[in-house]
Amino acid sequence: MQIILLDKVVNLGNLGEIVRVKDGYARNFLIPSGRARRATATAKQEFEAKRAELEKAAAAKLAEAQGVGEKLAGTTVKLTQKAGVDGRLFGSVTNADIAEELVKNGYQVAKAQIRMPNGPIKMVGDSAVSVALHTDVVVEITVSVYGETV
Repeated sequence: MQIILLDKVVNLGNLGEIVRVKDGYARNFLIPSGRARRATATAKQEFEAKRAELEKAAAAKLAEAQGVGEKLAGTTVKLTQKAGVDGRLFGSVTNADIAEELVKNGYQVAKAQIRMPNGPIKMVGDSAVSVALHTDVVVEITVSVYGETV
C-alpha cells in the first residue's frame, strides 16, 4: 500500500514522502495513529495544500522536544527499592517506574519514551537510560537505584 507520511517515522521516511509499506502496518498502526494517509490523488492534493501547516506543526513539536531535552539532559533520577544484602533487587526498576519519577519531578514523559538498552534494572547502583522525546531528540539520564534492606 502506498501512503503519504504526515510525520517523521523512524526507518521509513520524513514528512511528505510517499512510501510503500505492508497493508497491515498502514491500516493497523500508521493511519489510526495519524502518522500517514493513503496516497490517493485527492489525498496528495489535500496534503500539498496543507504541507506548510504540517511542516510548521512538526517544527514546533521538534522545538518543544529540544527544549525539554535540554532541561532533562544529565538529570539523575533516584529510586529506592527493596534489595538483598548482595545488591540484587527483589523485583526490578522498569520504564514505568522511571517515567513516574520523572513526572513527579515535573517532566512530561510517557513510559513508552523511556529506552532501557539492557532491560529492567535488577541491581543497586547507577544506570544510563535514554529518553526519546522525539524521533530526533534522544537524551541520556542516569538512574540511581538505592537498596532498602528488608
